Amino acid sequence: MSFVLNGVGLTHANGFVALDEITLRAERGEQIALIGPSGAGKTSLISLLGTALAPTAGQISVLDFALKTRSTVALRKLRARIGTVHQAPPLPGRQRVITAVLAGRLGQWPAWKSLASLFYPLDIAGARAALSRFDLADKIFQRCDQLSGGQLQRVGIARVLYQQAELILADEPVSALDPTLALSSIQRLVDDAASRRATLVASLHAVDLALNCFPRIVGIKGGRIAFDLPAAAVSEAKLHALYASEGQTLPTHSSEQQVPPSPLSQPTPRTACA
Repeated sequence: MSFVLNGVGLTHANGFVALDEITLRAERGEQIALIGPSGAGKTSLISLLGTALAPTAGQISVLDFALKTRSTVALRKLRARIGTVHQAPPLPGRQRVITAVLAGRLGQWPAWKSLASLFYPLDIAGARAALSRFDLADKIFQRCDQLSGGQLQRVGIARVLYQQAELILADEPVSALDPTLALSSIQRLVDDAASRRATLVASLHAVDLALNCFPRIVGIKGGRIAFDLPAAAVSEAKLHALYASEGQTLPTHSSEQQVPPSPLSQPTPRTACA
């Protein structure tokens, strides 16, 4: 089992309820897209699964470990098995791209290897291979502040692929990419997870990418799960109800993207993403 959440809630110090009574589970190798309006709780759920936040109610188990019972050392080991792709990757501007990618395995390497790699990269070939999957091999020795926002997002995905995490969490990982790059980047993320039977959970604002690329869709609204369904079972009515507060226009990655005018035609999820 990759994770289990039973009646999980998250209330911030100011009293704001970000998540309420979340019950969700995923088997190893599942690929899940989280969709819902802005502020629905998608990022909070990703943060809980990645152990960046602790629940204020309920129980949560990640990779067969109950988080409330974990020691600091054990929690560090658990985090090394989880890869997170951020919407805005936390990459220092002066850091070189190769260092950013190799950082994916810092939690798995012994301390001496991690320190040595800061002075001289120890796996140039591995980093280049990960970057080449996103057409960024030529940027390997550049500084991160020399890259565009979209390139930085792809570096962040390359780092997680290099990490080879058991649980991959992606929070709006392609928001800065054009439609073609967004689709290909999501496909590489999906294919990598499938090839290793890693579990993938991605928060996506673009409904078209979610329906076209993920077999399981979890809709979140107001901090609660609105539905948890196979992609083909997500109806137009359910999507309009989910995004009712945002009007009748459903969010897609780009109005210029060459997909059907409405993502509700229910394409075959995996083949449409290929």
